[in-house]
Amino acid sequence: MPTPAKGPRLGGSAAHERLMLANLATALFEHKRITTTEHRAKRLSPVAEKLITLAKRGDLPARRKVLATVRRKDVVAELFEETAPKFAERNGGYTRITKVAPRKGDNAPMAVIELVLEPVSPKQATVKEAEKAAERGAKKADAAPAGAAKTDAAEAPSEEEVAAATAETVEAEAPGEQGSATESVEASETAEAQQAAAESSAAAADAKAADAEAGQSKGSVDPRK
Repeated sequence: MPTPAKGPRLGGSAAHERLMLANLATALFEHKRITTTEHRAKRLSPVAEKLITLAKRGDLPARRKVLATVRRKDVVAELFEETAPKFAERNGGYTRITKVAPRKGDNAPMAVIELVLEPVSPKQATVKEAEKAAERGAKKADAAPAGAAKTDAAEAPSEEEVAAATAETVEAEAPGEQGSATESVEASETAEAQQAAAESSAAAADAKAADAEAGQSKGSVDPRK
């Protein structure tokens, strides 16, 4: 229940104020709508809503607590049997205060306080559930990017790790480059040796051919001369 407003009481004493609010609650539950001053209506609203909450329970202890405030048994019976079931689907907000024209004579601000007996529309309940679901989805969506950013930051390697991995890669590739250079030098030397052997064999063949031609030329001279 809200904290009572500060200032003078509604009567000469606390007991007078309590009895005045009890009479106003009795009139409200009997007629479902009463006109009183704005200050009294605001003070009556939490008292009436607390009594309606007890009436919604419907058990004997709740009925006795209501009877301690509302002394008329017929009004209490109507509250428990007829009025309270109409608030079964409503969670709070059982009363409505509407300001009206000031009272003639002393110009006191007046208001009408009444029970909200309209049934809760299923459409309104669905809309409220949809709004709550949308709010929950928005909160999750806002929290998701922050969590993803933290995960990416945790999984991203540091600069030192990247430099170490690069050095290891260079060291792993260096022996292969040296081996390929050595193989190319050996291949060039083998090619040169083969070329030299081919040239020497060609020179020996030329020498043999020259010797053969010289022998043939000697054998063709006439011996009689």
